[in-house]
Amino acid sequence: MDDPSPRETRSSASTGAGQDASGEPGVIGIALAAVLTAALAQGSWQWFATYVGATLLAVVFSFYRLPRRTPGPGPAYARNLAAYSLVVGLCAAIALAPALQRWDWLFPMPGTRDRCPALGAYASIRTEAELGNLAGRDAAALAQAQDVHRHDAVADCLSATTTLWLPVYAAGAAVLVGLGAWCIDHVWTRKATAEAGR
Repeated sequence: MDDPSPRETRSSASTGAGQDASGEPGVIGIALAAVLTAALAQGSWQWFATYVGATLLAVVFSFYRLPRRTPGPGPAYARNLAAYSLVVGLCAAIALAPALQRWDWLFPMPGTRDRCPALGAYASIRTEAELGNLAGRDAAALAQAQDVHRHDAVADCLSATTTLWLPVYAAGAAVLVGLGAWCIDHVWTRKATAEAGR
C-alpha cells in the first residue's frame, strides 16, 4: 500500500533528470544573450554593457552550479566545464568592455591607443573645414561641434580597438574560471572519496 506505483516512480525519475539537465539549455541561452549584446553594440561601449554582463554573471552564478565530475565518460565533464568557462568568460568580457575602453591601466596594450587622439584631431579639423562658414557667425557653436566630433571619433577608435582585443580578455577569464572550477571539483572529489572510505 505504501509502495509507490511504477507510474509515480517513472514520473519522479523523469522530473529529477529534467532538473539535473536544466542547466545546460540555460547556460546556452545566456551565451546567446551575451553574443547578441556584443553584436548589437554600436559605436562606443557604454556602461549598460557592464550592467548586462554583470546581470548575466549573476544569473550564471545563482542558478547554475559548477560542472561536477560524475561516473561515466570523461569528455562529458570536459565539455560541460569548457562551455561553463567560455560563457562566464564571455559575460565577463562584456562587463569589462567599457572599462577597458576608458582606463589605460586596465588595457595596457602598447601602441593600441596611440592613433585614436590623431583621429580625434582629424575629425576636429574636418568639422572646421565643413562648418567654417559658421566661424563668423557663432564661434562657440563651431568649437562645440568640433569637440563633439573629436570625442566621437576617439570613442569609436577606442571601441574598435577594445573590440579587437576583447576575445583575449574573454579567453583569459575563461581559462581562470576553468582552472578554478577544476580545482574546486578536485577538492570536492577528494573529500567525497575520503568520506566514503571511512
